[in-house]
Amino acid sequence: MNGEIAAILAMDGIASGAIYVLIGLGLVLIFAVTRVIFVPFGDIAAFTALSLASLETGGRPGTVGLVAVLAVLATAVEAVALVRNRAFHRLPRALLFYLVLPLIPAAAVWFAAGTTFSMPVRIVLSLALVLPIAPLLDRIVFRPIADASVLLLLTVAVALHFALSGLGLMFFGPEGVRTKPLTDAVFDVAGLIVNGQMLLILAASIVFCGLLFLYFEFTIQGKALRATAVNRVGARLVGIRPTSTGTIAYLLASLLAGISGVLIAPVTTIFYDSGFLLGLKAFVGAIIGAMVSYPVTALGAVMVGLLESFTSFWLSAYKEVLVFSLLIPVLLWRSLAFAGTEEEEAEE
Repeated sequence: MNGEIAAILAMDGIASGAIYVLIGLGLVLIFAVTRVIFVPFGDIAAFTALSLASLETGGRPGTVGLVAVLAVLATAVEAVALVRNRAFHRLPRALLFYLVLPLIPAAAVWFAAGTTFSMPVRIVLSLALVLPIAPLLDRIVFRPIADASVLLLLTVAVALHFALSGLGLMFFGPEGVRTKPLTDAVFDVAGLIVNGQMLLILAASIVFCGLLFLYFEFTIQGKALRATAVNRVGARLVGIRPTSTGTIAYLLASLLAGISGVLIAPVTTIFYDSGFLLGLKAFVGAIIGAMVSYPVTALGAVMVGLLESFTSFWLSAYKEVLVFSLLIPVLLWRSLAFAGTEEEEAEE
């Protein structure tokens, strides 16, 4: 391996790591606020890419039907809960949030089937279509068992992933797709050819990470999310509703998943079940960040991307094995550190 090949592999690894950063941050965000390891996160990213590819061909993505069914189910669940609590004044807001708003992009895509849109319109429609999926799943599946153990929540999340994966096969078929590149620009940097698509992925990751930082630091809702993540009981005592902050967390995570799907679709062939592997690699980065630290999660995700890129050159047959083997030393170190903390607490 010479320096030029190493530079190419490093750029490819950083670009892949930038995608894993967005997905990993979404996983940490949901877990910190709700204690749910949201396994279907990658499926939402894959559904975005598949929906975008369907819109490119003038088709009607099956995501439309999924969103419509989820909207009806979530509205019914919320309405029943409000009626039982005699909170009838909140019914109009529930109908607006759980039924009307999710159905607007679904209806737009449904009636515009067969129309060829420009690329920005296709991207906006795809993002708007998948944006309600995570909050709706939260209301239907996770909120009724919000006080359950983390293990039970994880089991339900895994089952939900398999359900969405099966629906993806039914909606989009077994064939893989790639969307048109977002840019055809090519740059010569010190004699090295750099694809504009990779630079766009890296720039988008940096921009959205910065926006998340600003959101958490300088907005009331962002501070409410941080408070809920630190202490749910304390947040409730000061008037912060964990259900509301959980919905916001799922909404932001769904946006991150959608952006990841749009960015990765032109450079990787996406299948109906590709989301699981994407989410699992990002999960490795989230584990490095202990599922609580956003900066360490971002660094871990970039590390996963670099490891994946270089191992695909040296030992392509063992690429996945080596990437997931990174979990072993991290988990050993975490368990030893946790054991040391327990011993100190016991002595005190």
